[in-house]
Amino acid sequence: MSMNTPKPRIGITLGDCAGIGPEIVELTLKSRRVPDSTEYVVLGGQPNCKPGEPTPETARAAAAALEEAVTLARRGELEAIVTGPVHKARMYEIGFRFPGQTEFFAERCNIKDFAMCLTGGKLTVALVTAHIPLCKVPGALKSSEIVRVGLLLAQFLRSRGKNAPRVAVAGLNPHAGESGKLGIEEIEIIAPAVQELQSRIEDGKSKIVGPVSPDTVFHRAIEGEFDAVLCLYHDQGLIPLKLHAFHSGVNVTLGLPFPRTSPDHGTAFEIAGKGIARPDSMIAAINLAVELAAKSS
Repeated sequence: MSMNTPKPRIGITLGDCAGIGPEIVELTLKSRRVPDSTEYVVLGGQPNCKPGEPTPETARAAAAALEEAVTLARRGELEAIVTGPVHKARMYEIGFRFPGQTEFFAERCNIKDFAMCLTGGKLTVALVTAHIPLCKVPGALKSSEIVRVGLLLAQFLRSRGKNAPRVAVAGLNPHAGESGKLGIEEIEIIAPAVQELQSRIEDGKSKIVGPVSPDTVFHRAIEGEFDAVLCLYHDQGLIPLKLHAFHSGVNVTLGLPFPRTSPDHGTAFEIAGKGIARPDSMIAAINLAVELAAKSS
């Protein structure tokens, strides 16, 4: 007698319920644009709230849903997690001590080797530094960190079928430093990291190049020359990603023991409850979570 294989379970948090999270999750699950071979579990109790008006209670509920999601995933009761958008300032006010949801999941899973990656349309980017002030980026930039995140990015690309990944490492300064005239980070930090990545990844088919001038590297990636760009700070990667794929971009946390994705937009309080929020990014986030969960099982 054959037994039915249980459906994989994907946990979904609504984020701050005063934002568009509840709307886009409902629209997504009714859209028929996500696989029906998967069970979707919406997590977290939601307090009474008015669209567009976040409160400490909505932030606490969002934090509680994150705790529930990570607990279930670590027990093996969820194959992946998709998180709705939260309002960081409100989260900080109620004692959430992480720069973002990415760092929350890493700490709860005792993971040090993690990174933030975004993918949408024809562009995939990973970030060497993420939620830190721009003025602190040069001091935080280390060759070892570029190598660490570059290895995670190559592994992610392979998990999505790019068996010979082609990665460009962006420069930090205009024109990638112009041979040291516009900055020395490319010479002292980035180029040595690229050389190490080449020695550890390149196999005759894979390709790691850089530092590449940041003003052209994203165009070259979208044109098909690279599978991904390794970016050195938050906005270097997110500005082109959101310009290119604002409604379909997905945030992925690399290095966790389970897939975690989220839409690449925020709570959008200004349009919450107005019936105009688009679910495209949530749909893409769920589809990617399902894809990654299937490949990791």
